[in-house]
Amino acid sequence: MNTLTQAQHLKPSKKRYVYEWYVVLLCMVAYIFSFVDRQILALMIEPIKADLQLSDTQFSLLHGLAFSLFYAFMGMPIAYLADRFSRPRIIAVGVIFWSFATAACGLSKNFTQMFLARIGVGVGEAALSPSAYSMFSDLFPKEKLGRAVGIYSIGSFVGGGIAFLVGGYVITLLKDAQTIEVAFLGAMKAWQLAFFIVGLPGVIVGLLIWLTVRNPERKGAQLDADGNVRKVKLTDGLRFIGRHRATFSCHYLGFSFYAMALFCMMSWTPALYIRKFGMSPEQAGFMLGTILLLANTTGVVFGGWLTDHLAKRGRSDAAMRTGVIGALGMIVPAVLYSQVDQLWLSVTLLVPAMFFASFPMPASTAAMQILSPNQVRAQVSAVFLLISNLLGLGLGTTLVALITDRYFGVPAAVGSSMSIVSFAASLLAIVLLAKGCKCFRQSMQREHPVGAEGLAT
Repeated sequence: MNTLTQAQHLKPSKKRYVYEWYVVLLCMVAYIFSFVDRQILALMIEPIKADLQLSDTQFSLLHGLAFSLFYAFMGMPIAYLADRFSRPRIIAVGVIFWSFATAACGLSKNFTQMFLARIGVGVGEAALSPSAYSMFSDLFPKEKLGRAVGIYSIGSFVGGGIAFLVGGYVITLLKDAQTIEVAFLGAMKAWQLAFFIVGLPGVIVGLLIWLTVRNPERKGAQLDADGNVRKVKLTDGLRFIGRHRATFSCHYLGFSFYAMALFCMMSWTPALYIRKFGMSPEQAGFMLGTILLLANTTGVVFGGWLTDHLAKRGRSDAAMRTGVIGALGMIVPAVLYSQVDQLWLSVTLLVPAMFFASFPMPASTAAMQILSPNQVRAQVSAVFLLISNLLGLGLGTTLVALITDRYFGVPAAVGSSMSIVSFAASLLAIVLLAKGCKCFRQSMQREHPVGAEGLAT
C-alpha cells in the first residue's frame, strides 16, 4: 500500500492551467474592447463624413493612418518596457488610456480633433498585444501556445462584431433624434454618444488586469556572467531580427499584406453595402457584426488549431504553413464578393473570405514567439505590429480611398477599389509566406537545434 501510494504521489499530475487561461480570457476581453474602439468608426462612416465634412480619403486617414501610425511607432518603446518591467501593469495603463481616448472621439467637432483622439487610441492599444504575447509564451508550453494565441485573437473579431452590432443598435435607437442631451456635455449626435458607450467600460477591464494579473516568471531568459537575468537593451530585438533577416522579411511583409486584405474588408464593407445595395447603417451593422462573430472567430480558432496540429506532426514551419493555407483560401472570395450584384451572393462569398482572413492572427504570433528568445519577444512582436499596421491598416485602407477618389471618382465604385487592393495584397502574401517557410525552418534549426532536429521539411 505504501509503495502504491508513493508511486501515485510520484506520478506527475496533468496541469490544468486554470489561472493561465484566466489571463488569456481577460486579455481577450481587453482585445475585444480595443477592436470595438477602433472598428466602431467604420460603421458610422456616413454620418461622421456628413457632420465633419470629410472625403473618403480623409475618413481613411482617421480610420487607418491616425491610429496605425502612432500604434506602430509607440509599439517599440512600450515593448522595450514590457521586456524589462511588469507586463500586466503596462497593459492595464494602456487599456485605461485608450478607453478615455475613444470617448474623446465623441467630443470631436472637426477633422483635426478626431485625428488627435484617434492617435490617442493607437498609443494606448500599442501596449496590449506585445505584452500579452510575451506573457503567453511564459504561461504555456509551445504545444499549447497556438491555441492560447488563437483564443486571445478571437477578441479582435468579437470586438469588431460587437462594434458593428452596438453601432447599429445605437443608430437604430436614436435615428429619429437629431441630438441627445447629455449631462455636463450638452447636445450630442448619435455617433458621438456611441463612442462614449463603447469606450468608457474599458476602464473597468484595465483596473481588473491591474488588480488580478501577476507578471509571470520569464522562462528561458538569458543570464549574465553573475547568473542574473540579463537586462535587455532596446537594440537587442533589432539585432535578433537582423540575424534572421530573410525569415523576418518574409514573415513581416507576408503577414502584413495578409492583414491588408483583412483590414480592407473590415474597413470598407460597411460603405460597400450601404452604397451598392442600399442598406442602412443599422442593417449593415447587424449583418456584418454577425459575420465577424461567427466566421472570423471560427477562423481564428481553426487557424490556431491548425498551427498546433502541424507542429505536432513535426512541421517546424507550422505557423508559416498555416498562413499560406489561409491566404490561398481567402484570395478568390475576397476579390469576388464586392463585384457581384446580388446581396445574397456577396454575403455568401464574404463569409469564407472572412474565415480564411482570420488565420494569420494566431499563426503570425506563434511563429514569432516560438523562434524568438524570451527577452526580445515583445520587441520582435512590436516591430511586426509596426509594419503590419502601417502597411495593412494605414496604407491598405487609404489605398482603397485613393483609388476610389482619384481613379474612379465616384463613391459607388468602392467595391472595385477593394477588389484591386485585396487581389494584390493576397497574392503578395501567398508568395512571401511560401518563401518564408524554408527560411523559418532554417532559423529554427539555428536557434533551437535540439527542438528542430528531425522535424519534417
